[in-house]
Amino acid sequence: MSRRTSRKSLVGLLLAALLAVLGTACSGTEKSASPPRSPSASSTAPNPAPSATVGEATGKPASTSPSPKSSPTPTAGPSGPSGSPTANAKANCASPGACGFPDADTTGHRTELTPHNTGYLAIREHGKVIRGWDIKGSLDIYANNVTIIDSRITSDSWWGINLRPGFSGLKVLHTTITAVPGKGPDNGGVDYAVSNMGGSSIEVGWCDVSVFGDALSMGQGNLHDNYVHDIAPFVNLGGEWQHTNAVISGGGNTGHLIIRHNTLLNATSLKQGASGSIGLFADTGVVRNVTVDRNWIAGGAYALYGGSTGATGIKVTDNIFSTEYHPNSGGYGVVAHWNHKGAGNVWRNNRLSDGRLVTPEPSA
Repeated sequence: MSRRTSRKSLVGLLLAALLAVLGTACSGTEKSASPPRSPSASSTAPNPAPSATVGEATGKPASTSPSPKSSPTPTAGPSGPSGSPTANAKANCASPGACGFPDADTTGHRTELTPHNTGYLAIREHGKVIRGWDIKGSLDIYANNVTIIDSRITSDSWWGINLRPGFSGLKVLHTTITAVPGKGPDNGGVDYAVSNMGGSSIEVGWCDVSVFGDALSMGQGNLHDNYVHDIAPFVNLGGEWQHTNAVISGGGNTGHLIIRHNTLLNATSLKQGASGSIGLFADTGVVRNVTVDRNWIAGGAYALYGGSTGATGIKVTDNIFSTEYHPNSGGYGVVAHWNHKGAGNVWRNNRLSDGRLVTPEPSA
């Protein structure tokens, strides 16, 4: 009898334990089946940016210095990766920046600057890096592999930065380059923001350039993601309006000139010496091997001078010719002196800012 009673007690205890375990399991199933709560509006996921080195097309500084400007990753420009014309959808914009082109927010210096009243300064140290300088003066480069980054140059000379013949490897990145109108040796003719006098390529990227009459001057180089604007017209010592161009090349080049994803504005009036936004001129020899790709271009007598009858290897693709200054982008039209029969010359998917395709007239 006592054994039966003890067994019943044991069974009762085991049954109670089993019910407790089942209750816990059911409770766990119910909790996992309930919908998860949404995260609070104040919580944000981390978004680490990849590190960058000098010259990488990231629009972000390589250092961890504080940046007063936003530096978004550059966009693909007016055309998609396949080269299909997406310019129609992006053409009607209030400003170049609204279409993803460079502007004051995405170019120029990004860090705090230290004043350097250099005046004229010749650089003769190979591999020198100038970073974070606020320069009152101009730089004349007699050295290889010089880098100027996150700086500002205010010039009262012929140029802001000049590379001498026989030297190579110059990089000008994330720098603001401007001048003082009315100053300079040619009655205010501060002509070149960056000048390449040599036969080797240089890189100019993410720079904010203003005032200079012929802002970026070279036969070979890689000009990308720059904002050229507010060119200041002036009368030279000869008593004539100086011709103005956002980018100019005089021909006779031995290398490749790449002009890619820039905003190039020349608001100079026709009566004050406007020449082009991009001027490819056969002044010192034949123009050859130039790529003009995915730029926002506006102003000049003609927005683009195409190199004339001898030009070869000129590729003009996927550009937007803005009508912000003239109905046809330039005062007289979009393009002049285009050599349609030149070997390797390509004109493809270039449009006015209202989306209309542009077809150049052959040069005479």
